[in-house]
Amino acid sequence: MKNSTSRRMLVAAAGIAALALPLAACSGNGGGSSDGKIEISYLTQNDDASQTQAKALIAAFEKANPDITVKLDTQPSGTEGDNLMKTKLSTGSMDDVFHYNSGSLLQALNPDTTLVDLSDQSWADTLTDDFKLVVSTDKGLYGAPWGTSFAGAVLYNKKVYADLGLSVPTTWAEFIANSETIKEKGNGVAPILQSYGDTWTSQLFVLGDFANVAKQDPDWAEKYTANEAKYVDEPAFRGFSNTAEVFEKGLLNEDFASMTNAQAMDALANGTGAQYPMLTATIAAVQQNNPDKVDDIGVFALPAVEAADTAITMWQPNAIYIAKTTEGDKLEAAKKFVAFANSADGCQVQNDTGSAAGPYVTTACTLPDSVPALIADIQAYFDSGATGSALEFLSPIKEPNLENITVAVGSGITSAKDGAAQYDEDVKKQAQQLGLSGW
Repeated sequence: MKNSTSRRMLVAAAGIAALALPLAACSGNGGGSSDGKIEISYLTQNDDASQTQAKALIAAFEKANPDITVKLDTQPSGTEGDNLMKTKLSTGSMDDVFHYNSGSLLQALNPDTTLVDLSDQSWADTLTDDFKLVVSTDKGLYGAPWGTSFAGAVLYNKKVYADLGLSVPTTWAEFIANSETIKEKGNGVAPILQSYGDTWTSQLFVLGDFANVAKQDPDWAEKYTANEAKYVDEPAFRGFSNTAEVFEKGLLNEDFASMTNAQAMDALANGTGAQYPMLTATIAAVQQNNPDKVDDIGVFALPAVEAADTAITMWQPNAIYIAKTTEGDKLEAAKKFVAFANSADGCQVQNDTGSAAGPYVTTACTLPDSVPALIADIQAYFDSGATGSALEFLSPIKEPNLENITVAVGSGITSAKDGAAQYDEDVKKQAQQLGLSGW
């Protein structure tokens, strides 16, 4: 979602590339290059990580397809990239293939009129239902995944849990009971870490609860976009009330107001903090700073009131798309390129050059054995069907002020009800700017 804080969360937390796209020279729709090869262009963002992955993908593809040449183009990220993307598609000057967000940002590109429907491709059958939803309309499927998913959930120290005889909670009451046991018997271990020194981290009790909301009301995102559902009402209100409750019960680290995300991850790794509502992408910090502690960290879904409603909230990977202006031999070459990205060789490129923070959303790719142990915890939710996409993939409505509201709620400055009401009021401006009906 444009300018969404949770997109910035990923960048801030794990150094993963920003989610937006390219300013590049366009390639024509005609035939091949002067040496008889077919030439297509591929557009990605201009950060080092994205370019490294793109170059590796192109090299592997060209080796397997010597009759096709792929020209790499790049573009800035953020709002500038979003606007360039829309301009290029609307003027017919988009690259043949491009890498971009899935979810609501994709929908802003009017995919039915600007992109090639790829639903008939063989790799489409390998995708998870959650991912299909965020790259599709009712008229077609437009994107192939690139990279892994990641979760917004509760990271926890497995050694602390084992020492205190705790089990992974499946209800909110069990989560609070575990936290109170840690407070009573944990010899100074902080039951729940919060790191409001980095304000973006304050949102996880709200954002990470959305799969539970969708489990209770599968149409909630659609209603929210139409101004027919509010955070001030259940089931979505639960995220705000949970944020307030853990503060009111004294379950946070004493320095929650100043602690940073990096400090919280260090505390979690070393067992001075037991649980941390956070994105699994932040495991990269432990891999870098406490590599011997990586497998001490597990993850579980933010629990709902009822165990049957507990599901893990997933941030879906970006995707690769084909512009509708790509035709003839170029279109066939572009389809080969996209298919290659989701083949065994393409998956190897992703394993070699990417940073895994969750499962792949395609059965075509298999993670290496060297990934953090917490990914197996997430996979268990995939296997049981207890997953759901974050709201930003399903609705374009999200204002950046959420992090300030949740800091106030989580610090006892603002009540949960007032915080939820403030956020409901705050998003009206964005919904009206987007021209959404009902607002």
